Amino acid sequence: MIMTTPRSLLVAGVFLLVLLAASGIQPYDRPTWLMEIAPVIIALPLLTATYQRFPLTPMLYTLIFLHAVILIIGGVYSYARVPAGFWVQDWLSLSRNPYDKLGHFAQGLIPALLAREILLRGKHVNGRKMAGFLAICVAMAVSAWYELLEWAAALALGQGADEFLGTQGDIWDTQSDMFCAWLGSLVSCVLLTPWHDRQLARYS
Repeated sequence: MIMTTPRSLLVAGVFLLVLLAASGIQPYDRPTWLMEIAPVIIALPLLTATYQRFPLTPMLYTLIFLHAVILIIGGVYSYARVPAGFWVQDWLSLSRNPYDKLGHFAQGLIPALLAREILLRGKHVNGRKMAGFLAICVAMAVSAWYELLEWAAALALGQGADEFLGTQGDIWDTQSDMFCAWLGSLVSCVLLTPWHDRQLARYS
């Protein structure tokens, strides 16, 4: 589903609101659910408020929608217990549920694409290579701040933060999370750029 019309965006927004409401009925761990869905609760009003003044490209709206779904599902089950992650774990014979890596991949992909769009449309930089470089830097900064947030949650909540952290005993979880975010940012700024540029041309 590519969101190209106001109606499709409205349908997507309503769907996310319904999904948010349903996810809060009986999540695995309510504090974890609240922390995981917080970005969605923040993003929805912001996207609504800025739609008339600064509408995003359809591709970016679609990817934001998919990221929101990933976050909500992770909040319902906690990342370490998402059923789809167990299927992948069994299929690839992994030692842990990898669903959180999908979330961190998206955490690099969407901020990088958003940063690239703002930099280019606002003419804040000259040249697409510099825009791509800075967009990757922004995505990695977002990833780093999220890891600091997880560290703060661990200090504040102790064992109560285990579900939010979702490390599953992996001592390199922070590093692999940031690596996945870096991969996502590369996909945004390398593989998706031709498609993104075609959509950006409508706003020039």
